[in-house]
Amino acid sequence: MKKRRKKTWIHPKILYLSLVILCVLLVVLSFKFSSHFTVVKTSVGTVISPMQKGINTVGNTITDKVKLFTSKKKLLEENARLKEEVDQLGAANKILTGENSELENYRKLYQLDKKYPDYPKVAAKVISRDGNNWFHVFYIDKGTEDGIGVDMNVIAGNGLVGIVSEVGKHYAKVRAIIDDKSSVSAMFEQSGETCIVRGNMESIYKGYIDVTMISNSASVKEGDEIVTSHISDKFLQGLSIGEIKDVSQDPSGLTQTAHLIPIVNFDQLENVLVITQLKDSSELGEITK
Repeated sequence: MKKRRKKTWIHPKILYLSLVILCVLLVVLSFKFSSHFTVVKTSVGTVISPMQKGINTVGNTITDKVKLFTSKKKLLEENARLKEEVDQLGAANKILTGENSELENYRKLYQLDKKYPDYPKVAAKVISRDGNNWFHVFYIDKGTEDGIGVDMNVIAGNGLVGIVSEVGKHYAKVRAIIDDKSSVSAMFEQSGETCIVRGNMESIYKGYIDVTMISNSASVKEGDEIVTSHISDKFLQGLSIGEIKDVSQDPSGLTQTAHLIPIVNFDQLENVLVITQLKDSSELGEITK
């Protein structure tokens, strides 16, 4: 039988030391006999240079990809942060716009209050409306607990809105002058000639309501201001209603009719003033009797 050959085993320290000595020897020889190693250096360089170039290319590509990924990540984070800031600014802008709008409404009410200083008033907010886009019948957030009663006049913008037709503890129903059931005894502010302002829901879509019972002898022209009359049984005197437009002669020839452009915008009511003083119609009642 053949004897197994013993494996030659070299201690790692000896191998490491031998390699170190070999490297040092090659370094010394390359310095001492540099001219003899030129061919070897050139050959090694020829082999290694393309490899080094490839390694550099791969390294640069990886570096660029890492930079691109990092930049993209930063851009996404920045975009998310900016989007959040835009959302916050948008919400703040909406709040500010709402506050400015509410402030403007209060400013208008204050100016209206100064326009009729002799009448006591209570401010109220419109909370709902009946029917279409026009505030011909609507509800406010004040009632008997706030001193509101039936037949109290309601104003907004620059003049008359309507009259309280129903009231509860914490709400009131208002019938506007544009409603079909509304009829206001009015007069021309300058001449004192009387007339009747009648609500008309069909006409208001065209921007006006009707004025009837104008005396045939009355001098009427477009732009004349109409206010509530002193002979009205429910409406206080002197509240502005609107301006005259399109005057025409009745077929009977006895009276004139016209259209009236309301001084109040009846499709954008938010806040109103309720005049808590009722019209004293006792004298009018005695005259009627």
